[in-house]
Amino acid sequence: MAATDFPRRTLGRSGPTVSALGLGCMGMSDFYGPSEVATNLATLHHALDIGIDFLDTADMYGVGENERLLGKVLRERRDEVVLATKFGNVRAPDGAFLRIDGSPGYVREACDASLKRLGVDHIDLYYQHRVDR
Repeated sequence: MAATDFPRRTLGRSGPTVSALGLGCMGMSDFYGPSEVATNLATLHHALDIGIDFLDTADMYGVGENERLLGKVLRERRDEVVLATKFGNVRAPDGAFLRIDGSPGYVREACDASLKRLGVDHIDLYYQHRVDR
C-alpha cells in the first residue's frame, strides 16, 4: 500500500517533523489483555507503510516488552521512524507499580535501558511519563 500524504506537524519550535497521526503502542503489550506479536508487528509495519512515522511507547508498557517489540521493527526501518518513549513510572518485574522517579540518576539509567531494549543509538523524543513530587 502506498504512503498516505498525512499532514505534518513540528514538535515544539525546532523539534522533528512528524505525521499528524501517530501510533501509541501501549495496547500492544499492556492493559488491554493478551495480544499477538505477529499482529502487532504487522500493525507497526502497516502504519509505516501508509505514512505514519511517529511511534510512541514507554519503558513501563509490558515492563519493557513494548520497547522490545518496537525494536524488532526499528532494526529494519529506523530511518523511517520518529521515536518517542517515556520514563518515570517504575515497575517491578512482575508489573507491580513501585514509584514515580524523575531523578537525574534514574533518568540516565532508564534511558540506557530503553536504548538497549529498542536496539537504537538515539531516541528522538524522550520525556517523563508522570510528574514526580
